[in-house]
Amino acid sequence: MTRRTTQKGFSLMELMIAMMIIAVIATLGFKQFKQFTARAHYLKSQDLVNKVRDGLDQFYLKHGKYPDFGSFEAMVDNNSSLVKENLLPVNTPAKDGFDQPIEGKSGKSGYELTCEGDPNNQDDFGKFTLRPGEQATTGSGGKSTGAAPPPTGKPQ
Repeated sequence: MTRRTTQKGFSLMELMIAMMIIAVIATLGFKQFKQFTARAHYLKSQDLVNKVRDGLDQFYLKHGKYPDFGSFEAMVDNNSSLVKENLLPVNTPAKDGFDQPIEGKSGKSGYELTCEGDPNNQDDFGKFTLRPGEQATTGSGGKSTGAAPPPTGKPQ
């Protein structure tokens, strides 16, 4: 009588194939995670710049001119006229969703607010600029329209 022994566990080849499948799935998932994270930061940046634009426009409607600010930081400072008149929330950040400073200035006749976008992906989430009476315009590399990017993650 011969006794047949059964193998317990997996062969090395089976383990290698399983690890390769897991690695491919993890790579695809990480790539999507990075894309959605960048999109969230971009939307946060657009929202912040739009809030400041709205505050500046409300100031104009109230006073007939835009306030004089030499920088974006001065606009969102807790002692600025925009915050004191409740046109902007207290502690509005001066940096965008990518932790980069937002550029901005305003004078009696208008303003310009510029966000650099994603430093690692200017093609999809590029620079945008807001001026009075205009939708956002893009600098080199970006394709933003001032609206939220479409579901594909790429601005129009």
